[in-house]
Amino acid sequence: MARRDEYYNKAKQQGYRSRSAYKLQQLDETAGLFAEGKTVLDLGAAPGGWLQVAIERVGSGTVIGVDRQRIDPPDGDERGTRSGDENVEPTFETVRGDITEERTREAIHEVLDGVSETDGEGNGGVDVVLSDMAPNVTGTYDLDHARSVHLARQAFEVGLDALVPEGDLVVKVFDGTDLDDLRNEIDREFEYTMTIHPDASRDSSSELYLAGKNRVTAPVRAEEELNVEIVDQGSEGDGIAKIEGYTLFVPGGETGERYRVRVEDVKPRFGFATPIE
Repeated sequence: MARRDEYYNKAKQQGYRSRSAYKLQQLDETAGLFAEGKTVLDLGAAPGGWLQVAIERVGSGTVIGVDRQRIDPPDGDERGTRSGDENVEPTFETVRGDITEERTREAIHEVLDGVSETDGEGNGGVDVVLSDMAPNVTGTYDLDHARSVHLARQAFEVGLDALVPEGDLVVKVFDGTDLDDLRNEIDREFEYTMTIHPDASRDSSSELYLAGKNRVTAPVRAEEELNVEIVDQGSEGDGIAKIEGYTLFVPGGETGERYRVRVEDVKPRFGFATPIE
């Protein structure tokens, strides 16, 4: 049986709206995207196969689907209903619109603000941004690749705006010449980036997924040079500098001294820098 038939038939049998549900399952298994209580934003969500998987996996969390088409919530005859504790159901919301339009992005924030007020979290952000969007294929590979990169960048921009610190991003793109530039852009904003080829993708497809893990919102960037004052000592003896509340470890730094340093590595909650001689 061809792989595409296997997953298509499996989706029909198990109540998923699309075979792509298995791609998201495999992406989650590889990149560790979902957990109890998380908020998930799915861009280009119709017909809803990824939404079903997200709903199953966030427990009491929130799942928001965005698409130009109408998205119906999963019903009792479909997968996507919460397994386990029947009294625990995620919040499910939809936004109808084009993510390239500002009014759609404003509508997303309105939904997030409403969810934040309801759950008392108050952060108005999301933990995971997903995009399985793809262009209408023309058959001209370079053009299709470029359009897929454009859509991935649109999702990336939404992610930068919506994700909380240490949040995750997943975007689909067709392999090609512009892939490295896109991956480098994502890598600058996340602790690290994974390139994933789900087994559920069709054999003939050039699609792959870039997963940015742990959104970095630090006020410094790698290779940046700056002046710092050491205000404390770390448990390993490194000096500690504070930049807008962000912790920067400086090997050999002495409390009370000022140094010119170069930032070497940036993590979501702390970074490392070395003094410049």
